[in-house]
Amino acid sequence: MADITRRRPTMTDVAERAGVSLKTVSRVINGVTTVDEQMADRVRAAAAELGFRPNQMAATLKSGAATAMIGLVIKDISNEFYASITQGAVEVSAQRKVQLITSSSTDEDVSDESELATIFELCRRRADGLIVVPRGHDQSPLAQEMEMGTPMVFVDREPVGLDADSVVVDNVGGAAAVIDALVAEGHTRIGMVLDSLEIATLRQRHDGAVAAIRAHGLSVDESLIRSGAHGPEASAAAVAALLDAPEPPTAIFCGNNRATIGAVEEIWRRRSDTAVAGFDDFHLAHLMPFPLTLASYDATELGRRAAQLLFSRIDGYRGPGRKEVLPVTVVRSGIGSEALS
Repeated sequence: MADITRRRPTMTDVAERAGVSLKTVSRVINGVTTVDEQMADRVRAAAAELGFRPNQMAATLKSGAATAMIGLVIKDISNEFYASITQGAVEVSAQRKVQLITSSSTDEDVSDESELATIFELCRRRADGLIVVPRGHDQSPLAQEMEMGTPMVFVDREPVGLDADSVVVDNVGGAAAVIDALVAEGHTRIGMVLDSLEIATLRQRHDGAVAAIRAHGLSVDESLIRSGAHGPEASAAAVAALLDAPEPPTAIFCGNNRATIGAVEEIWRRRSDTAVAGFDDFHLAHLMPFPLTLASYDATELGRRAAQLLFSRIDGYRGPGRKEVLPVTVVRSGIGSEALS
């Protein structure tokens, strides 16, 4: 049988592996119920073994409609961060006159299997390439799809177990720069509120902040670090616990924009003078009721660069995985803030 390890398997390959006719494979794939069940099982087993996925774009091709399409697998696009990534990808795909199909979810607990199923479905629909904001812990199962010709670029987090292009933010350096700014203001007791440290970006921000605190000769008080805050409400509760401690922090570093919003809500409710700093600038941050110190970067540029890397793959680039790191700057925002020098 022909070597199919470096191309996408076809129905002919399935027919040869199953020992049946091409017509039989076609009938099984198209759900014809009159095929002998044992023969159908052989076809399905061969398809699974080869990694065959039917071309859902065939009908569109026959109709003469345009089929140029890339996919974007992303978390909840109602979140400003993810919406900005989407916007950047849309801009580049529009310039290329390529349709962008977006798959998103508001579910906080999407499993690795569910995420992979979404990606495989876009591959089955013959997307020319995929931009993925990964939430799972292992992307190695995608290697075969990439080898068979579906390029992928990962955004915000590098893929695990897979050599692929990625566009990320300088999480370590950005967090360290925020801590530097807080220490320069005279803060020596700094708390932290972060989402799960199993998320690579949050772990990097935690590590960058801890390293910066130690670099200033300060001790890291683990009791002032709260993780697992999955949104503004959880962040507000974590901040409340920190402020109720016998020795509360004088400043709190938040790991993302949603954590910062929750911290602002709780601190404003208490009319506390605790300083707030956070990773991610966000819409209307300048209207927050007191000064904020924020790690800022262009999230739209994340989407643009990811799309540019993807189209370079589609255009024929076959080199090793590339990693682009967006710089982060520290800015002042909120009412009464002054620009950093």
